Amino acid sequence: MCAKQVTKAPKAEVGTTGHSWDGIEELNNPLPRWWVWVFYATIVWAIGYAIAYPAWPLIKGATPGLLHASTRADVEAEIKRFDDANAGIKAKLVAADLTAIPADKELMAYAEPAGASVFRTNCAQCHGSGAAGVQGKGYPNLLDNDWLWGGDMEAIHTTITHGIRNTSDPDARYSEMPKFGVDGLLEPAQIDAVVEHVLAISGQEHDATLAATGAQVFAENCAACHGDQGKGDRNVGAPNLTDAIWLYGGDRDTIKHTVTYARFGVMPAWAGRLSEDEIRAVAAYVHSRGGGE
Repeated sequence: MCAKQVTKAPKAEVGTTGHSWDGIEELNNPLPRWWVWVFYATIVWAIGYAIAYPAWPLIKGATPGLLHASTRADVEAEIKRFDDANAGIKAKLVAADLTAIPADKELMAYAEPAGASVFRTNCAQCHGSGAAGVQGKGYPNLLDNDWLWGGDMEAIHTTITHGIRNTSDPDARYSEMPKFGVDGLLEPAQIDAVVEHVLAISGQEHDATLAATGAQVFAENCAACHGDQGKGDRNVGAPNLTDAIWLYGGDRDTIKHTVTYARFGVMPAWAGRLSEDEIRAVAAYVHSRGGGE
């Protein structure tokens, strides 16, 4: 008995899409069935998502969706949850005497991390992430004990609250150094002499003859703010010129530029931008960095 021979029907020839590159033609094979069904499923899913969740932008806001879901509301709720949990310690921080905060372990346990967060968000752009300032750029180092306006808790709190030389807060700390060169208050030779005097009192190499002349120029034009010995005056934000700490740089050329053109650094007032507990927290954080008094 002979086995029946099975013959396969010839496959239908697949057409092309008409596209050809370098003699290679693109066949017009149908998509796999599973791929087609997945594609249809994504369309159904997209329609369902657009109905259930906020999706379509409107003139104001967007369609709320049947579920009224909102990631913004979720974040706000989470923030409120933490605010409610910290309400007690925040109230205690606001009510505490500023000078007593550094010695209160409970308050500092909250204020330091909270203040660090506020600092990195709002202050690090100028003072650096580690609060060491930007050397030679006019942004103070908050880690040392050299403070233009005072470094105790009350002084730091006032500086943060009202800022320095800004136009938005009438209680901002304010002082202005004269432009001795630009405004013609001193002759170039007098500027050179007073620069040598500043180099001398700060312990740097200097021309002794010019420095002697500059001492008289300094007494007549600079001592009113910087003091007879050049040690500065915190009441007007005048820096100590006898130490090695320089906000804009202490070399001969930089000092000459400062005397000629003056400096006018500005710090924003944070009252109104930060809550009182945030201001106190960041003040405690700055004070605790090592330079607080």
